[in-house]
Amino acid sequence: GFIFFGLINVKGNPHVIEYNARLGDPETESILPRIETDLMDMFLAGIESRLTDFKIKISPQHAVSVMLVAGGYPEAYEKGHEITIPQKTDCIVLHAGTKLIDNKIVTNGGRVMAVTNLGNTLDEALEAAMKAARDIKFENKYFRTDIGFDLK
Repeated sequence: GFIFFGLINVKGNPHVIEYNARLGDPETESILPRIETDLMDMFLAGIESRLTDFKIKISPQHAVSVMLVAGGYPEAYEKGHEITIPQKTDCIVLHAGTKLIDNKIVTNGGRVMAVTNLGNTLDEALEAAMKAARDIKFENKYFRTDIGFDLK
């Protein structure tokens, strides 16, 4: 299982804002890409009581995830807006609140997509994730532009 602590930086001091026994968004999108070990091997080791000797390999790279959300989120969010995604991106784009209608991807939830990038530095990962987030287009899209800056 997981025990996850959500922290916020307040004037240089960490404060717990939540804790969970699961991963949520965007934690999952930032943590899983850094795990280089095959997840199925990890699950099997747990099932077979082999975790004592199991080694997990974690990438030393930094990961940044940006959630693209629909206008009105988290309350009455808008649906049905066509999404345009660039043909090439080095980022991982995970669909959350999307739907395929007439061969077009449209918004269908509050949290529409997560854009994740790995980089050798936090700045590198952040810059690429933010660029990809800006390049994906749909009506009334918004996302936080302050993600990662409290770590500098």
